[in-house]
Amino acid sequence: MSSPRVERHDLLVELGTEELPPKALSAMSTAFAEGLRNGLTGAGISIGAVEAFATPRRLAVLVRRVAARQPEQRVRRRGPPVSVAFDAQGAPTRAATAFAASCAMELSSLGRERDARGTEYLAYEGTRSGQTTAELLPALVRSALDALPIPKRMHWGALTELFVRPVHWLVLLFGRQVVPATMLGVTSGAMTRGHRFMAPKALRLTSPGSYAQTLLTRGKVVARFETRRDEIHAQITSLAQKLGGRAIVDPALLDEVTALVEWPVALAGRFEERFLALPREVLLSTLQAHQRYFALVDAQGRLLPQFITIANIASPQPELVRAGNERVVRPRLADAAFFWEQDRRTPLAARRAGLDAVSFQAQLGSLGARTTRIAALARTIAAHIGADAAHTARAAELAKCDLLSAMVGEFPELQGTMGRYYALADGEPAEVAEAIAEHYRPRGAGDALPASRVGDAVALADKIDLLAGIFAIGQRPSGTRDPFALRRAAIGVLRILLEHRLELDLPMLLRQAFNAQPLQGLQARSETLTQELQSYILERLRAQYLERSADSGISTEMIDAVLASRPRSVLDIDARLRALVSFLGRAESASLIAANKRTANILRKSGVSEAAAPIDVALLREPAERALAEAMQGLRGDVLSATERRDYAAALDRLASLRPAVDAFFDQVLVNDADPALRANRLALLGELRTLFVGIADLSCLPG
Repeated sequence: MSSPRVERHDLLVELGTEELPPKALSAMSTAFAEGLRNGLTGAGISIGAVEAFATPRRLAVLVRRVAARQPEQRVRRRGPPVSVAFDAQGAPTRAATAFAASCAMELSSLGRERDARGTEYLAYEGTRSGQTTAELLPALVRSALDALPIPKRMHWGALTELFVRPVHWLVLLFGRQVVPATMLGVTSGAMTRGHRFMAPKALRLTSPGSYAQTLLTRGKVVARFETRRDEIHAQITSLAQKLGGRAIVDPALLDEVTALVEWPVALAGRFEERFLALPREVLLSTLQAHQRYFALVDAQGRLLPQFITIANIASPQPELVRAGNERVVRPRLADAAFFWEQDRRTPLAARRAGLDAVSFQAQLGSLGARTTRIAALARTIAAHIGADAAHTARAAELAKCDLLSAMVGEFPELQGTMGRYYALADGEPAEVAEAIAEHYRPRGAGDALPASRVGDAVALADKIDLLAGIFAIGQRPSGTRDPFALRRAAIGVLRILLEHRLELDLPMLLRQAFNAQPLQGLQARSETLTQELQSYILERLRAQYLERSADSGISTEMIDAVLASRPRSVLDIDARLRALVSFLGRAESASLIAANKRTANILRKSGVSEAAAPIDVALLREPAERALAEAMQGLRGDVLSATERRDYAAALDRLASLRPAVDAFFDQVLVNDADPALRANRLALLGELRTLFVGIADLSCLPG
């Protein structure tokens, strides 16, 4: 028999708002679509394709072929224990009759079931008709909206509900039917709105599937974010070619501009050629970050005195829009030119004293004090990584000086970059100038690292001092709250150490950083804080390894095994993990992991630490224990030598040869012998075995 035909309709949900925050729009749109998809499927409602729409004034989701109701629901309920449901004479109690009534069943029709402990209960099993999709939709939409990644929520008027922006209309259309609902101060309907200026009248939607086309043709709105972004990119590329140049299209800027317009129109503008004398980064920051324009370059990559802006309207007088944009950018560039001239009149080094008057953090002193700490730590790092000591010290002293310049005051994103320009203008060595710019790197995921050893030293010192200072005052990150960007600083430290292969004693650097912080009684807590901060940094390292575990083969248990051996450098951790991956591919690994687990358990229960006592050869009575002792003695030197030079693969290769002797020992030797002397000697033998392995990684942490 064929199953009954399921009624299906398309579903449209649109929320019309005041202008939404552009940098959050794409993420909110994706989350809204996913939230609605998950809500529908979680309720057992089958659906087809899901499409998201987002403009500055709306978030919308179109879901194809949505079932009109849930399928029948299978219901299982457990009632009171039988001992409670019936009295001593077998008559039903109030608990039994109430349960039967709640199930709409006769008591005699209820079943029984037992739990894991054998207790018998009354039980009900049956079916329940599913709810209609229209009944469920308001709550599902509300739930999806509540879960949006909104930067900051607000309320407006007398409304107590919170949302990212005031809401003006709500479309909730299931097929041709409006689903009644009220949320965020508005009632659902079938009326949407087009472009604020080009099509201000309300538009009636006849069906969900007509949504995008109705907005495009009658509303002058390109509703789909990706379509609008592609259109903007195509317009920019075409216009740039007509102007004889090439546009610099930064993906983040393209996304932001896409989130600002509903009907994109590319227009070209110009600025005075004299502004091309400004540093390239100043021009780009003015055009891109402040004005959201797209800069143009010639075939050689040199900036042109032109830009492309994206208007949110097809104006009958585009020349007025162009003139308005040119008029806005001119004073910004003029200010930048003035700052450029004024700042260079004061040498960068002359600003160093002024840092003492600028507070970094109330408990951690001034920027000047922080600069002194960074310089001391940078000198320590430089001595270990081969960086020029004099250049490192000079770069660290000047690294924060451009924060007092007028240019950085106006363009904070240029800190470090302007320091480089001003240092070069002052005649500072190129290595010093480059390190000043590089010490903020990496600024985020995927950003470039410092390109010099001097830059590495100052960048590491800057980040480690920040981490130590904020940990020392108890302001470490919690949940999603990370106001000092400590996660980014920790990841930056790890990337520099790993990608540039820098051999540094991390606990030693952290301890130095803590001891330099200007806090009373800190030295008494220095060791505890060092361990806490090291753990925090290594948790970031764990996350990085696990993100690419599919390619690297590294698991969280392997990381635990390596960290248990307490390596002092990040490079050492990496080397041990790589060797462990190779070792676990060997046939001997499973047996040796099991032996390490057994050894660890025996030693823990006996209260004996690894290598707590020397092995007395005279007390080795059994052939299997003599064989194990001789095997370990034969390879101890090779293992320790390989471990010392960090050839962990070779060390594990030698240790793998112990498998037959280890297996025989556990098969043939009773460790907990009645003779105390024999027992202690055998525990010492196992302690020595464990010490050899733990010098590389604690295999007892591994599954197996």
